[in-house]
Amino acid sequence: MDYEKLTRVMRRLALEAGDTIMAIYEADDFEVKAKSDDSPVTEADEAADALISAGLRAEFPDVLLVTEEQAASHTQKADTFLIVDPLDGTKEFIKRRGDFTVNIAYVENGVPTRGVVYAPARGRMFITLADGSAVEEDGPFDKARVGNLRPIRVSNADNGALNVVASKSHRDQATDDYIGKYAVADTKSAGSSLKFCLVATGEADLYPRVGRTMEWDTAAGHAVLTGAGGRVLRFDDHSPLTYGKDGYANPFFIACAPGVELKPA
Repeated sequence: MDYEKLTRVMRRLALEAGDTIMAIYEADDFEVKAKSDDSPVTEADEAADALISAGLRAEFPDVLLVTEEQAASHTQKADTFLIVDPLDGTKEFIKRRGDFTVNIAYVENGVPTRGVVYAPARGRMFITLADGSAVEEDGPFDKARVGNLRPIRVSNADNGALNVVASKSHRDQATDDYIGKYAVADTKSAGSSLKFCLVATGEADLYPRVGRTMEWDTAAGHAVLTGAGGRVLRFDDHSPLTYGKDGYANPFFIACAPGVELKPA
């Protein structure tokens, strides 16, 4: 893979999809439908999916592409593939809370190695560079030219006073019970894959997810966090979270800075 090209294309498509999403987000009204699993989908999800899919297939025709909105048609399996969630945090989008992201990632041998997470309503963009390191780009964003890039790095975690981030729309008692095992200085809520990015920048030390997610929800954030020195581990046995699983479904997981002393499930 040409990682320079990959990064350039993923960044451009994320920005283009972000423009499409924001045009719908800022409209007076937009259509919301229910998918087969009763989860919501909007015209923004579908428009962003079409845009990103066309762009990736044109640039990387020989790489398997997996996207959330086309999940039902994914019958091929591979250890190396592109994976997309065109609008992660649809519930945040519908409620106009801003914590939604465009996620595009490249998985190699079951590991997300490159990714872009773009939060258009928050004006934040996180990218893995060709060498695999993670940066945050300062806005305003130009599709043709990369702006100022700041390297990001996970925190040097203080296990006596951890900063924890948890889901805004999927917070439950099981999550709170697990967080309660740690000495916590501060807990914040965030939507979508932004939680991975808050750990990647050192704004949080720990993000536990005791709930259902799919690989397209996590791959881009996983790649960014890894590039910033962090870890994403299975909740049950603390082994690395891998990709290309049956049905692209994830087990519960923990994303964290490496210095966090993890508690048993």
